[in-house]
Amino acid sequence: MESGCWWPGGEFEDSVFEERRERRPGPPAPYRAKCCEPQKALQEYSSISEKLPSTNFAVKRDVQEGRARCLVHLGRHVEALEIAADLENKATNTDHLTTVLYLQFAICSSLQNLEKTIFCLQKLISLHPFNPWNWGKLAEAYLNLGPALSASCASSQKQNNFTSSDKTIKSSFPHWGKHHLLCFPDTLPENSLFPMEASSSDNQKKEKALKNVQICTAEKREAVLLENQMKACASFIRTRLLLQLAQAQQASFALERNLRTQQEIEDKVKGFSFKEDALLLIAEVMGEDIIPEKLKDEVCTEVKCVGPAALSALVIASSEEFEDKWFRKIRDHLHAFENQFHTEIQILA
Repeated sequence: MESGCWWPGGEFEDSVFEERRERRPGPPAPYRAKCCEPQKALQEYSSISEKLPSTNFAVKRDVQEGRARCLVHLGRHVEALEIAADLENKATNTDHLTTVLYLQFAICSSLQNLEKTIFCLQKLISLHPFNPWNWGKLAEAYLNLGPALSASCASSQKQNNFTSSDKTIKSSFPHWGKHHLLCFPDTLPENSLFPMEASSSDNQKKEKALKNVQICTAEKREAVLLENQMKACASFIRTRLLLQLAQAQQASFALERNLRTQQEIEDKVKGFSFKEDALLLIAEVMGEDIIPEKLKDEVCTEVKCVGPAALSALVIASSEEFEDKWFRKIRDHLHAFENQFHTEIQILA
């Protein structure tokens, strides 16, 4: 263009362009997502919900989910669970149900209710049995059941000890109470003041019975802990099997996460007390349905649009049903191994 000529529209005002930010030396600051205040967000969601037409099911469902998550942040878990239950009853396809189950999982995790958290994961797995990450979460939840169970049993045992001691003392001193002083009449013979010798045999029987109860409780606790370890180990192994199958189709950070998780699982499995033949058995059982062609069909399956009744049939009705389906065969085989081991020990003895 010749100097002095001006082409209409060929120039822009400087204000149109955004000023370039000055680059600061050093690594960039980490990204921080903007977080809204839960109470304010809840009010906004409630206001939107009131204005939505009754026929706008999709947006109404999203708004209800947002309300539930706000309620969780506010500590109002009961209300959040009520919303989640209502959404589950109104779900009409597998995507809706999956979203609701993840919502229930988030609520129960926030409540730190391990049993309900496990049940949510079991329902998710029954709907998507080839999702490795849900299996990994389930394994971690089973592991966390161990410390929770030990703490609960220790508290119960401590309470039983106090109760037993209290009963023994009260039986020896019937006038001892919160509002009574130890008053002994002068007319009573000396040996009747402390009837400990007369009841010593009874006390010994009570102590022996209490010790037997404690032994039974300890044995039961150990059995439950071993059972949870088996479930955790089996869930970890299935997670690894599914990750191994998926890694051929992954690259970059997805593959890195996959391989890192497999190594973490390998380390955790080594920490269990199961022998190599038991681990091979668990891998065989947990991988029976893992067929590449079947897995490919599962990934490409279209969303199933069915009614609530048909959807409820796709998920398990109880934790017992899930564990019977996935762990019963392993449990039976391990018990058979254990019985065989004890038989061999007896023969050697």
